[in-house]
Amino acid sequence: MLLTLRTTHVPATDLGYLLAKNPARAQSFDLGFGTAHVFYPEADENACTAALLLDVDPVGLVRGRGHGDSGALDQYVNDRPYAASSFLSVALSRVLRSAMAGISRERAELAATPIPLEARLAVLPVRGGDAVLRRLFEPLGYEVEAAPQPLDPAHPEWGDSRYFTVTLRATVRLADLLTHLYVLVPVMDGAKHYWVGDEEVEKLLRHGEGWLAAHPDRTLIAARYLKRRRSLVDQALARLVEPEPDVAEEGAVEAAVEGAEAAEPSAASVRDAEEGALESRISLHQQRLEKVMEVLRESGAARVLDLGCGEGRLLRLLVAEPRFTEIVGMDVSHRALEVAADRLKLDRMAPRVRDRLRLIHGALTYRDRRLAGYDAAAVVEVIEHLDAARLAAFERVLWEYARPGTVVLTTPNAEYNVRWPSLPAGRFRHKDHRFEWTRAEFQAWADGVCARFGYTLRFLPVGPVDEEVGAPTQMAVFARADTPVAENAGSREGDG
Repeated sequence: MLLTLRTTHVPATDLGYLLAKNPARAQSFDLGFGTAHVFYPEADENACTAALLLDVDPVGLVRGRGHGDSGALDQYVNDRPYAASSFLSVALSRVLRSAMAGISRERAELAATPIPLEARLAVLPVRGGDAVLRRLFEPLGYEVEAAPQPLDPAHPEWGDSRYFTVTLRATVRLADLLTHLYVLVPVMDGAKHYWVGDEEVEKLLRHGEGWLAAHPDRTLIAARYLKRRRSLVDQALARLVEPEPDVAEEGAVEAAVEGAEAAEPSAASVRDAEEGALESRISLHQQRLEKVMEVLRESGAARVLDLGCGEGRLLRLLVAEPRFTEIVGMDVSHRALEVAADRLKLDRMAPRVRDRLRLIHGALTYRDRRLAGYDAAAVVEVIEHLDAARLAAFERVLWEYARPGTVVLTTPNAEYNVRWPSLPAGRFRHKDHRFEWTRAEFQAWADGVCARFGYTLRFLPVGPVDEEVGAPTQMAVFARADTPVAENAGSREGDG
């Protein structure tokens, strides 16, 4: 099992400082399941290559574990000694621990700097082939070169195996490269040599910090890394996309505090500035919830769904009003539902209140009989978290199968983003957003929903309205039509 790391950063021998391994001598490390060797095939001013050779003992792995004569042959004859796998991840974490953490006593500044790096894996098993390999590494900025290994060089007609020689190139921090390899090598292999439990979720989140939440294939990564253990995968994904302040709104808080510090005020005034910014942020969110509540009251609904309920902020308002006799909060995240139950004090509610509220786990892209027959549904700041390819499934689940009398849906207005000074051009408000629509895009989509499923439509602004770019949040209110679809498709009122 061989991994090489090469740089042309000058002086290239600084790679030795970053890895904390001297290019002038080879080193060996006992890992229990085998021995790791670190050496440098080349090391000069212009180019330096470090090699990590992992010698896995397949017999030693099963010796003394009670397999005896009944042990399967593949316990002893397998690809583990030469194919990159979770054994390599363990070797990286033990042998190159400081480099993975971005720590270098002699070259601290360089450790934090992106440099040209090339990683080569001599034999990497890839479930799904070249396409999966590229799906996982290219979004992280790597140039991917993959050469498939034939099943048998003597018989090319047999085709290629699932093994590749893989070269990755990018200008990146060494710590980031090692972390990506640590997580994604076992994902490629689709297997791990040890038991996967709750601690693996923590490892995935720790090593995925800063990149995994925004990766377009994070679900695939989590599923394979956690060996498709559903409860662990759900937990990991929930924590990856746990709601947090919008980038723009976070920036407002930071700007308020930084501005106060620049003027050297008292600690109390810094606190007041921070609290004022927070109140401004909460005000927009509160306006959104109050607007949703206003529409739900006007609709006359008694039985209400909160789809994508998150931590239960809207549920708290719904429960406070006796007119809503049955309330269901649904979310794809087990963790979010646990937080909602805790914040709502579900276990301490009076029985007459508790009987009106139910929390359920589910996804908005799968038909669910539990959602049918309700008067109204609220979908607050949810659809922008769905992949665009899944919107059609979401539409059918909600407007065709569940078919509530009223649907209240909010989403960010992309045009308003230019009014956030702290939001860089081209960035979304939240790292988990898959898209953000302009008012025209939102209206076109909503009109299509009405035409397909027989609803009428009106648009409402949420938050302060800017004459040029509109309000920060846009709302669509869908009402189920009692007359034929053709006569009502696309009708709407309001200023959009």
